[in-house]
Amino acid sequence: MIRKATLGAGCFWCIEACFKDVKGVLAVSPGYSGGDEGTANYKAVCSGTTNHVEVAQIEFDDSIVPYEKLLEIFWFVHDPTQLNRQGNDVGTQYKSAIFYHDEEQRIGAQKYKDRLDSEGVWEKPIVTEIVKFEAFYPAEEYHKNYLENNPENPYCQSVVRPKVDKFKAVFADILQ
Repeated sequence: MIRKATLGAGCFWCIEACFKDVKGVLAVSPGYSGGDEGTANYKAVCSGTTNHVEVAQIEFDDSIVPYEKLLEIFWFVHDPTQLNRQGNDVGTQYKSAIFYHDEEQRIGAQKYKDRLDSEGVWEKPIVTEIVKFEAFYPAEEYHKNYLENNPENPYCQSVVRPKVDKFKAVFADILQ
C-alpha cells in the first residue's frame, strides 16, 4: 500500500537526501508542516513567526519499507533531544517532529519514542513532538534535491554530506 510520512528532523535538505534513496520510497518532498498560517514559504518560516517546521514528506510503499523502518532512519539522522534546533540550525522550524497521518502511525511513533527513552539511547530526554498531520506546503523549487544540485555549497559540504554519508554507511542494505 502506498502511504505518506511527514517528518521534521532539522534542515529539510538533510532529511530529503537521506530518505530519497531508500528502497520502497517513491518520492521525498521538502516542505513545511505544522504551522499556524494557511500557507508557508521559506522567508516566512525562517522568520519564526509561523510555527511551521521544515519537513520531508515521504511517499512510500509499506510492503517494501515499513513505517517503523522510516522511524528508525528518522531517529538515526538527527538528535531528537535538541529543542528547536539541529546543530547550528536554530529556530522552531528545525524542531524534531513526527506528523502522523493515521492512528497506526501515531501509535507506532509513540511506542518507538517510548522505547528509545526507556532504553536510555540518549542522555537527555527526547523532545520530538508527535502531532496530527494537518497540511503540507511544498518548499520552493530551489530546495528540491538541494544536495545533488548544490554539492559545492559550504553547508552541504560541512553538514549535509557528512550526515548523508554516515546514514548510507549504516543503512547500505536498504538503499536502492
